[in-house]
Formats: sequence, C-alpha cells, structure tokens
Amino acid sequence: MTGTFINTGAIVAGSVLGALAGSRLPGRMRQSVLYGLGLVTLLIGFQMAMKAQNILVVLGAILLGVVIGEALQIEDRVQSLGEFFQEKLSRGTGQQSFAEGFVTASLVFCVGPMAILGSISDGLSGDYRLLSIKSVLDGFASMAFAASLGWGVLLSALVVFAYQGAITIFAGAVSEILTEPMIAEMTATGGVMIIAIGINLLDIKQLRLANYIPAIFIAPVIEALIPAVKALL
Repeated sequence: MTGTFINTGAIVAGSVLGALAGSRLPGRMRQSVLYGLGLVTLLIGFQMAMKAQNILVVLGAILLGVVIGEALQIEDRVQSLGEFFQEKLSRGTGQQSFAEGFVTASLVFCVGPMAILGSISDGLSGDYRLLSIKSVLDGFASMAFAASLGWGVLLSALVVFAYQGAITIFAGAVSEILTEPMIAEMTATGGVMIIAIGINLLDIKQLRLANYIPAIFIAPVIEALIPAVKALL
C-alpha cells in the first residue's frame, strides 16, 4: 500500500498548504506542471502497454469494456453524482462549505481510472508509479480546493486511503489466482487507459475515461477463456 500512503500524504500536505496560504500558485505554473505530468503519464502508459503478450486480448478488452461502459453510462453517472453533491452543498458558508470541500474532493480523487489502475498495480506487483503521479495531481488539486473550500478537503484523505487501500488489498488477494499472462494483458490494457489519461492532461482530446474502466477487468477474463476456446476448435 505504499502508493496509497504517498497519495494520502500528498492530499494532506496540499490541503494544509491550500487552507493556510490560499490560492497563490500562478495559473501558468499550474498548467505547465499538469502538462509535464501528462508527458510522464504517456511514457508510463506506453511502458505498460508494451507488456502485452497478445494484442488481440487488449483490443477485445478495450472494445468490450467501452461498449459496456457506454451502455451503463458510467461517465455520465459519475458526473451527475458530482453535480448532484455540488448543487446540494454549494450554498452558503461554514459547515456547508466544509461539507462541499469534503464531498467534492473525495469524488475527484476517487472516481478516476488512475485511482483504480494505480491501486491494482500496487497490489499486484508493488508498482506504485501511477499512484505517485496521481499523488502530485491530487496534491495540487487539494491545494486549490482547500484554498476555496477550506478544511473539509483534508478529510477526503481518509476516503482515499480507505478506497484505494481496499482495492490494493483485494488485488493482492486475487493475485494468487491470476496467471502471468492474465496479469500481463491486464497491465497492458491499463497502459492503454493510462495513455488516454495523458492525452486528457495534455488537452489533446478529452476522452470519456470512466467508460473504459470495465476493460481492466475484462482483459484477464478473455485471457483465461483462450485455452477453453482453443480446446473447442
């Protein structure tokens, strides 16, 4: 759970700095930092994608995953959930502002693909590079949120710790039933999604990333079914 500890610490630090210092980070600097993170994210995504042993498995997982995601409207539902809480909690100050900071930050830090992919990668192989990048992003985001919404953002660190920690522990538990080829295709599929995150960060094209999340779970299933299909042919 190293990545989750780093991520939680970054949110705590960013929240404290934001609440105490206010929003003093220049907009151009924030943009340049995000672009730099986008470039590094692309690099990691390509490295992960290159681990594919059967590109057809990755292709099938991505296509089936996005079809399921679009059918379930995952992206729209996530955005609607965030808008619902923002609408309910955006009025007034004081306790309502505190609650708004907590809920808004928790949603932003937890619903993205990087939270899921990074936690799975940490649990399966101990690779916390994705969560390290997410930590930088969340650190800057928590600083901005806390500057405008106050100390409620700090409590979102507890939600992130519980959410990502649970995924990491679960991934570590199921790693015993996942074969090396299954993990390889799962990692490669995740790499394609990480490339998409990099594209979003660089403002090249805003992709509906949440709809691709099912692909990460479909990849090992397809890989597991290949021997059975070959036996029938």
